[in-house]
Amino acid sequence: MIRGIDHIELIVRNFDEYIEFLQKLGFELLTHTKHHGESAELKPPGDDQPIFEIHQATGEEVIGVNHIAFRVDDVNDAHGSLKDLGIAFSGPPKLIKETGRTNINLRDPDGWRLQLVDSERKQPD
Repeated sequence: MIRGIDHIELIVRNFDEYIEFLQKLGFELLTHTKHHGESAELKPPGDDQPIFEIHQATGEEVIGVNHIAFRVDDVNDAHGSLKDLGIAFSGPPKLIKETGRTNINLRDPDGWRLQLVDSERKQPD
């Protein structure tokens, strides 16, 4: 079912400073949108690396890892199979237009937020 890590979302104190830092480390800027305030996706050097999704801290968000997203072939199928096994989700699968990804959120036994996303990335509208 899980194909690998799709992305890791980080909530940061200073968005521009953090993006510049990652680019200096060799990360490639893939997207920069207004999704969730300020949002950027960056890819580390190397093959088949997970994306780092960076967001500016807003409201009551805590600086650090917001969630880890796992790539699946089909979020809707994964949702149905895991729900049958007793896994609780925060809601149904949802297409996020800004990123072109369908995802679904869940919590592990300790309350950490995890996400499942479709392997196929659609072009954002």
